[in-house]
Amino acid sequence: MLRYYTFLIFACMFGLSQAQNMPEGYKLLYSEDFEHLENTSSFSMSDANAWRLHETRKNNSLELFQQSKYKTRVRSPFNIALIDDLIVGDFILEVELVQTGKEYGHRDMCVFFGVKDPSNFYYVHFASKTDDHAHNIFIVNDEPRTKISTKTSEGINWGTTEEPHKIRIERTLADGMIKVYFDDMSAPIMEAEDRHFDFGKIGFGSFDDTGRVDNIKVWGKETKKDFSSFVDR
Repeated sequence: MLRYYTFLIFACMFGLSQAQNMPEGYKLLYSEDFEHLENTSSFSMSDANAWRLHETRKNNSLELFQQSKYKTRVRSPFNIALIDDLIVGDFILEVELVQTGKEYGHRDMCVFFGVKDPSNFYYVHFASKTDDHAHNIFIVNDEPRTKISTKTSEGINWGTTEEPHKIRIERTLADGMIKVYFDDMSAPIMEAEDRHFDFGKIGFGSFDDTGRVDNIKVWGKETKKDFSSFVDR
């Protein structure tokens, strides 16, 4: 019984601390840990056949397990799963990603945001090594993806194909600021400033690799519901 109450106290303290660290007016807009989700119908995918629910004794997650059969209008990632009914402007996103592919320079997972349609959106490309086409913040604006990062790191260590990594992305429309964190939440590994896109969808995937997505949380001030689908079901 004492252990139970101790757990509750720490849980309350954590929740209060988390709320205090949010900007004024922010609230939890979306949360998904996939423990009670029966299918992937709450996501719009570039190819639904490339995604599935991954179930283990420890936890469940959303898995990109093969390459999508999807042709992009301009050069940009192929494997995309967008959260339905979540259209945000200012937001803070936290998510856990597992990369399940082989090690090479462009071994990647992606996070999408500000998504308007298949040729207009932002995405963060997390990869082992950085270059003009990898491990940066990118914009797709009716032309092939272009990096917009003003700051990035040399790359990240994905580790094993079972190792989860915590991602945090902060976006504010007024100043166009984008900040990206990987595992260490004390300092961003990437930054950019851009005002092309405001409200849009959020999603996950990869340019041409595989991986898993879990423990999604999105905070913000508001959501918009009236928005066209990114892909046809």
